[in-house]
Amino acid sequence: MTVPPAAQPAPMVVPAFFVKQRITLMVNRYEVTTANPDGSEGPLLAFAEQKRMKLKEEVVFYADASKSRPVFRFKARQRLDVAAQHDVYDEYGTPIGSFGKQFGASLLRSTWDLSVPGLTAVGQERRLSIALLRRGWQLIPYVGDVWVPFVFHFDFVDTATGAPVMVSERQKAIRDRYAVTVPDPRLDFRVAASMAVALDALQSR
Repeated sequence: MTVPPAAQPAPMVVPAFFVKQRITLMVNRYEVTTANPDGSEGPLLAFAEQKRMKLKEEVVFYADASKSRPVFRFKARQRLDVAAQHDVYDEYGTPIGSFGKQFGASLLRSTWDLSVPGLTAVGQERRLSIALLRRGWQLIPYVGDVWVPFVFHFDFVDTATGAPVMVSERQKAIRDRYAVTVPDPRLDFRVAASMAVALDALQSR
């Protein structure tokens, strides 16, 4: 992908990483690790925690599992709103990006807006058939409560050029696991990681 000459890389760029969910009763936890060139997992980049039942959705990312140092976070602007906008903040509380779900478009296929300085993108479920299957399954009484690991992927493209910005591919595993690639260096890793986690944590909103 060719980036316009005037565009500058983000302060923090990670071209590929993994997101894994850790299953717990009270909170959702996510591990974000680097992706090595051979496809294996590298070092931990961030450890995220989402507390349930909060009036305003918020996920905090820490430097490691000790949670001694928060390094970035995303937080909803509105309370319990399926179309809420979310802002991403660095460790000092400075906004560095935002994202939000397009409610109308998401009725059939989940669609998200994503923006950082100098870049606006839109992301959508890759396969309409899987999106419709997931929605149909959830509507079946009793059966819809049974967890089924539908494999779905999201592709984000630059709204100005249509060039790929970010890809999140769900992998076949017992627990949620995603391989994320970021071909556009204008997308800050902290915003990309926030969006990747939100695709899991907020997908049912």
